Amino acid sequence: MANTMARSFLQVAATEEAPTPLRVVQIEGLVILKIIKHCKDFSPALVTGQLLGLDVGSVLEVTNCFPFPIREEDEEIEADGANYQLEMMRCLREVNVDNNTVGWYQSTLLGSFQTVELIETFMNYQENIRRCVCIIYDPSRSNQGVLALKALKLSDSFMELYRSNNFTGEKLREKNLSWVDIFEEIPIKVSNSALVSAYMQQLEPDTPVTQCDYDRLQLSSKPFMERNMEFLIECNGRHINRTTEGWSLTRQQAQQQAWLQKRRAENMARKASGEDPLPEEDPSNPIFKPLPEPSRLDSFLITNQIANYCNQINGVAGQSFSRLYLLKALHEK
Repeated sequence: MANTMARSFLQVAATEEAPTPLRVVQIEGLVILKIIKHCKDFSPALVTGQLLGLDVGSVLEVTNCFPFPIREEDEEIEADGANYQLEMMRCLREVNVDNNTVGWYQSTLLGSFQTVELIETFMNYQENIRRCVCIIYDPSRSNQGVLALKALKLSDSFMELYRSNNFTGEKLREKNLSWVDIFEEIPIKVSNSALVSAYMQQLEPDTPVTQCDYDRLQLSSKPFMERNMEFLIECNGRHINRTTEGWSLTRQQAQQQAWLQKRRAENMARKASGEDPLPEEDPSNPIFKPLPEPSRLDSFLITNQIANYCNQINGVAGQSFSRLYLLKALHEK
């Protein structure tokens, strides 16, 4: 009986300790405005900042944020940056503001954020925080009349594989992991207090048309499309270089098989003439020197980035066609 009760208690404890999957990121409206202002003020330079809030069940609440100062990379300066974060969080705690770190935000240029540095930052945060998110804001995309704001996290399967640092083809097939499984996009929910909502209702003008609506009607999308195409061509070039590294290993294996077939045919002829066969392995031959299999991580990130550029081009082109058809109909009338 005692063993049964102990076993039941351990099962309940394990169930309670099991992490709840993250379903939504709830952000205060003021936090979004602060992120947008920081990113736009320093655009096209890339900026970043800290997200503060609470981790409540399946909801990650972001209630405050503060920017990081822009500095050049240096060990002493990095130490100053860490001290700056601690000092800011201490000051917020003194004024009774949420000071629990739940992630960070950063700006991006045309959605080019799938990098190894982003993954390493995620892994560093995961060492001290049970779960965190990164808020990505793209000022250039927002100029097209779209709030380009998304919350990302690394998938659990990818983090497990990244810790082992084994991105070979065999391991990826074993884990059934592809390039689309690196990042997970978490839905964002904007939350405002009742007083803020009432105040915004009073400030709302009589006409429902806003500046964002005018931005959506802009006919010129050439600069945005050109930059996307430039980045897309650059990514394709990098992807070809990574693919060539994989071809080197395949080419070496083909050369080894051809050499073995030739040596076996030669040995058969030597046996027929009564001579001793030659060894089938020749360590002095350069084709038998082992080549390490290249990591697939860079290829996955580049593929993910190419898909992102293609989706942006497709979305902007579709909107441009809709605006042109609308303008044509107005001219005909």
